[in-house]
Amino acid sequence: MKSNKPLSDKRISKFLSLVLRHAPERIDLKLDEAGWANVEELLKKIASKGIKIDFDRLEHVVATNDKKRYAFNEDQTKIRASQGHSIEIDLQLTPQQPPEILYHGTATKNLTSIFEKGLIKGSRQHVHLSEDKETALRVGQRHGKPIILNILAGKMHEAGIEFFLSENKVWLTDSVDRTYIKQQD
Repeated sequence: MKSNKPLSDKRISKFLSLVLRHAPERIDLKLDEAGWANVEELLKKIASKGIKIDFDRLEHVVATNDKKRYAFNEDQTKIRASQGHSIEIDLQLTPQQPPEILYHGTATKNLTSIFEKGLIKGSRQHVHLSEDKETALRVGQRHGKPIILNILAGKMHEAGIEFFLSENKVWLTDSVDRTYIKQQD
């Protein structure tokens, strides 16, 4: 990712996503068990890869990220991704009661598999669900022709299935059995 020209906020955010959610070893970054990285260490490790950003730029990227993917601790000495990890971490989230209906955006090409197997987390730690259709639609559009699925979260919760709400307001659960999935009309 070495470059002589300044990186856009979007490119910096993508790089942060890589090292804070999926591959901290790419820059030899250490995350604690809750996914937190020391900000000073992160900036040094990024600089060692030829990427020049300072704390103010990092703070700007975190503050302006439209999906609120990253969060600082209270004194801004640590940073982590809010959710979406493919590496094992404990976000230390407390189980929450979800709304009756949550939404999952996907591509129509995935429907056969979803209605056979349900929603599975794949390489991530959780299945991601949205409280609103607009967010689900944006997610689905990233994968092809989008479709929004209704998830009967209230019924899942009644059956003892846990839900968590990430810092950036994404609902998380381990999986969604196909019996709790309904296609939008």
